[in-house]
Amino acid sequence: MMNSDTSQTTSCPSSEDAKRSQSSTWLLLGLAVSLEIIGALGLRFSEGFTLMLPTGIALTVFTLAFYLVSHVMKKLPISVAYPIWTGGGTAVVALLGILALGEELNAAKTLGIVFIVAGVILVNRTSEKKSGC
Repeated sequence: MMNSDTSQTTSCPSSEDAKRSQSSTWLLLGLAVSLEIIGALGLRFSEGFTLMLPTGIALTVFTLAFYLVSHVMKKLPISVAYPIWTGGGTAVVALLGILALGEELNAAKTLGIVFIVAGVILVNRTSEKKSGC
């Protein structure tokens, strides 16, 4: 009896397909960050989940953000995807709180935002972003 290998081999995508896939991944991550920002703003206006419209918006967009980031993590390492998702959203929400909602800006808050952005950039630049082939 001859033993045949029935396992399937997968081929790596062409460089053009890989670039397109990588671009799609980063686009999804950007969308997930944007949804997280919208969700945080929805929470701010939900009055502790007592106002239905902002509560529904917050819960819906957070769910979509989690869904998208879960797909992003198939292609990007968690050490890249998660800090960008959370850190990017945190920094933008802090800036929106200051610029649009009239929250106080002080040296400590400014330094914290700078550290968040710098940390996300540092993690991103020093992490391996390739997966698969």
